Amino acid sequence: MSLTAVLNNAASGVIAAQAGLRTGSDNIANTNTPGYARKVIDQEHRVLGGIGAGVEVTGVRRIVDSFLVAAGLSASSTASRWDTIASSLDNAQSLFGDPTSDTGYFASLDKVWTTFQSLAQSPTSGILRSQSVAAVESFLDQTARINAELGRMTTVADARAAGAASDINDLLAQISVLNKEISRGSVVSGDTTGSENVQAGLIDKLATLMDIKVQPRPAGGVTIRSVEGHELVGDNAAVVAYRSTNSTPGYLAIQHAVGPEQVITVTGGQLRGFMDLRDTHLPGLSEQLGEFAARAAARLNAAHNASTSSPARSTLQGRDTGLDLPTAVSGFTGQSTLAITNASGVVQRTVQIDFTAGTLSVNAGPPTAFTPASFLTDLNTALGAFGTASFTDRALTLSATAPNGLAIDEGTSAKAGRAFSHFFGLNDLVRSSGHTAYETGLRTTDPHGFTAGQTVTFRLSQEDGRPIRDVTVSVPAAPTMNDLLTALNSNTTGVGLVGAFSLDAQGQLSFTPSTAPPVSVSVSADTTSRGVGGPTLSALFGLGVIERTSRANRLFVNPEIKADPNRLAVSKLDLTVAAGAPAISPGNGQGANALAAAGEKRTNFDAVGNLGALNVTLIEYAAQLGAAVGSRASSAETQRLSSESISTEVSTRRASVEGVNIDEELVRLTTYQQAFNASGRMIQAAREMFDVLTSLV
Repeated sequence: MSLTAVLNNAASGVIAAQAGLRTGSDNIANTNTPGYARKVIDQEHRVLGGIGAGVEVTGVRRIVDSFLVAAGLSASSTASRWDTIASSLDNAQSLFGDPTSDTGYFASLDKVWTTFQSLAQSPTSGILRSQSVAAVESFLDQTARINAELGRMTTVADARAAGAASDINDLLAQISVLNKEISRGSVVSGDTTGSENVQAGLIDKLATLMDIKVQPRPAGGVTIRSVEGHELVGDNAAVVAYRSTNSTPGYLAIQHAVGPEQVITVTGGQLRGFMDLRDTHLPGLSEQLGEFAARAAARLNAAHNASTSSPARSTLQGRDTGLDLPTAVSGFTGQSTLAITNASGVVQRTVQIDFTAGTLSVNAGPPTAFTPASFLTDLNTALGAFGTASFTDRALTLSATAPNGLAIDEGTSAKAGRAFSHFFGLNDLVRSSGHTAYETGLRTTDPHGFTAGQTVTFRLSQEDGRPIRDVTVSVPAAPTMNDLLTALNSNTTGVGLVGAFSLDAQGQLSFTPSTAPPVSVSVSADTTSRGVGGPTLSALFGLGVIERTSRANRLFVNPEIKADPNRLAVSKLDLTVAAGAPAISPGNGQGANALAAAGEKRTNFDAVGNLGALNVTLIEYAAQLGAAVGSRASSAETQRLSSESISTEVSTRRASVEGVNIDEELVRLTTYQQAFNASGRMIQAAREMFDVLTSLV
């Protein structure tokens, strides 16, 4: 071996030792640097012509465990998702207050029952009347306040989801730039670990925003894909877009420089958490609140419509039923009695309506037949000079000729679970600015009432919000509800391939999915109208998230009763009294008793949020709702703790593999120092030999 070969061998050893010393020094210097993965040099024997020619450093690499990295990214995504959900649901739960306290939301409804109980003992007390009205108003105000805050939280979640998508785009762009830097460094066998550490930190941050799959690239850098395999970063970064509307679920889409936009799956990270809050958890709470408040209002109204003020009110203004009068009257069974009374409560005239027989009877006289189409005319005839009936804007109004008043005995009348006065809302204590009762009483043979050619558009979505397609259904020219159902459930122009709409015995329209996993149906547009200026299909039947979540905001105390609590119906009409005796008396507190007992009446509640369909009292449902709110928050907190525990464990194991051990690095430094010294001695020996040889010449 020539002296030149010896010098080359020794020089390669010096270079390799210096590279090892540098990596060791860098490792020690970054012992406590977050996200730093220790690095080592790769070296191999250099052979020229079958003869050893020293050592060659082939590269510098980070020490990572690909399995732990993948597990860590997945655990981080899951933990971030549930941390986002748990913190928001904890705030949502606090809106309802402590269920056991006297100041929480549910206590406000308890105060309604207790004030009416007190009023029943002293029905003529003006103070107790005012307190009773104030208690109802306080309950409704708290309902609206909580629902408004849930709506604000939903809006914030939607905005933060959009913000997360923007942050994802920034990270993808930075990772793409680093891919190019790492690839250039790898070509020349340079030390790219610094860029790789930075990139790893960006990837870890990206995993907290959404779940990803990461693969190393042969040329250096990484390829990042979505859960189902769509490329987010490779040679270039895709652009991520968060899409949502007020009435449809949110989803994520990506756009490459070439090709169409692609919808992708998101199952983890803060983005998924915000989307779950916006589309599932918060609307679910709002729907439960709306269901509870609407049923409470319905129970109060049922008791109030079955009672009367003393003296009786001269005009009973009904609510907008959303129906034409013949359709509204059709389907009633049983009997109801209208009574015209004077200022002393003495009956002046009665009109008994027998819906089952289809007859009207004045002052218990011979019955006269009526039909749904002739009901208004025949009722006016029966009232005679004592009163009038009118039907305007889908609302029935009954008036007594001054100075008389009008009271109603609901009797056995019933339609869609409500008696005559209650169905039309003639003497409601609680009014609403829109439809809150979706039991329309419509039957499949009734006219649907919508104009042919009007359309409603449904968005069919997967469970995670990804859209499948939009379906636009036109109102058929055929007139009945059965014809409308046929159009809605068409396999070609309706939702028939994924489920079916049906009309139950109470006239409530609902959708039942037929696929597994189930497809969700939301209303993206609705141009229908039942009659001129009437409600849309979605408003009448409570279809879509907007209708359901806004229900709790619509309720308020009847302005006439709020302005004059003496109009509160705390008495009962007694038609069994002797002729000439008062059928209504100021000291009668039976109506107040009925209002106080409204919370103990069993009621059918729809399945909303995480509560199934129930037949319980309002008091029992309040307990169920409080438990459901707490359960939702508790479940999210449990998921958060569990996922954070897994994430912490994976991080600890990664640190044990990737982290710097000072003792090990000192051993390596000592080894490289000795190798450096040995190579230096070889160079010194070669120099001495060269000196000897030159001196001999």
